[in-house]
Amino acid sequence: MHIAITGNIGAGKTTLAQLLSAHYGWEVLYEAVEGNPYLEDFYADMERWSFNLQIYFLNSRFEQVKTIRESGRSIIQDRTIYEDAYIFATNLYRSDNMTERDYQTYRSLFDNMVSTVQPPDLLIYLRADLPKLMGQIKKRGRLFEQSISEDYIRSLNELYEEFSRKYRGGKMLVINVNNLDYAVRPDDLSEIIQQVDERLAVSL
Repeated sequence: MHIAITGNIGAGKTTLAQLLSAHYGWEVLYEAVEGNPYLEDFYADMERWSFNLQIYFLNSRFEQVKTIRESGRSIIQDRTIYEDAYIFATNLYRSDNMTERDYQTYRSLFDNMVSTVQPPDLLIYLRADLPKLMGQIKKRGRLFEQSISEDYIRSLNELYEEFSRKYRGGKMLVINVNNLDYAVRPDDLSEIIQQVDERLAVSL
């Protein structure tokens, strides 16, 4: 079984992945944030480092997809390969932080990779408004994220909404997390788990 969690920066993907992993006893594959050699440079100068960062994430995510396919284990994935292209690279291109040449090269590579990718059994989209996202980003205190602007997060949110409307890869569960705090409120987590079980339509 393969569950993937998608959502904007600060939506709570990693926390939910950890909690679902503890509940189901499944392995988690995290986004390559820690040890990423480009993130700090990227947030300081997006135009210069956008292509490098996106290639790094794309390769990391493709490695994860291969791991999921070859492992035979049930896995929860923190963020998907689709977001790399449809959200982040697209946003960088539209905001003139990635050149036409780099964007077309990136999309060609992505298209080749994704043609070999099997979609997750369930995609969970954590929908959150700007105040929630900015509050979470500030709360977790990653130094390189503190320079992220509201405009940047707003643009990503618009692309996430567009992606969620157009996604046809399989089952999708949309969860509005604006008023949820599943890290500290067990009832919030139980409600999500119930919805996940219903979507998967299996006894877990």
